[in-house]
Amino acid sequence: KEINFLGNAVENPVRPFVAILGGAKVADKLNVISNLLEKCDTLIIGGGMAYTFFRSMGNSTGTSICEEDKLDVARETMKKAREKGVAFLLPVDNVIGREYKEDTTFMRIYSDSIPDGWMGLDIGPKTVELYSKAIKDAKTVVWNGPMGVFENPTLSRGTIAVAEALAECDGVTIVGGGDSAAACEQLGFADRITHISTGGGASLELFEGKVLPGIACLNDKD
Repeated sequence: KEINFLGNAVENPVRPFVAILGGAKVADKLNVISNLLEKCDTLIIGGGMAYTFFRSMGNSTGTSICEEDKLDVARETMKKAREKGVAFLLPVDNVIGREYKEDTTFMRIYSDSIPDGWMGLDIGPKTVELYSKAIKDAKTVVWNGPMGVFENPTLSRGTIAVAEALAECDGVTIVGGGDSAAACEQLGFADRITHISTGGGASLELFEGKVLPGIACLNDKD
């Protein structure tokens, strides 16, 4: 079931094919992003990795998580998306906070103007609208990684909204484990998602286009 859903989603998707990637670091998803740009029609970025892309464009990101050593890679990734004709969606607004803790001060701000001393912690309502529309119009969706600090209820709204959009999508919807799967389970959307992977990191490797040794030997008929 894992191979059929995840493999077909990447190799033979019904279009439009939308891929959603969240999580903290671009470095963790570089190969996935590169492979999906060859396959998908729309790539949605959320979570901490979005701020590396913003910084690579010269935008202020305050104290948001940012991989300074990946700025060139981020620029190259966006250039590749343009060349491939892939819609590369970044947050247009964010929920930002003073500190990475529950009782900090929060506010919503547009993504290109995060002030010094503030950090991006979740996608904002305008971004939720943008992402939800792309998801609901899709025929195949794969999702891996939260849109914000999902474990904090105040900062879980973006992740919840993405989970709800997948539940309302009429296409094939696939969630690749971790916090994304937890969100769908906790919110009661799991039975409205086509497939929730239990593969964890291995599902990411499938999205990367890697040959998984255990699957390769099972497929070897000689």
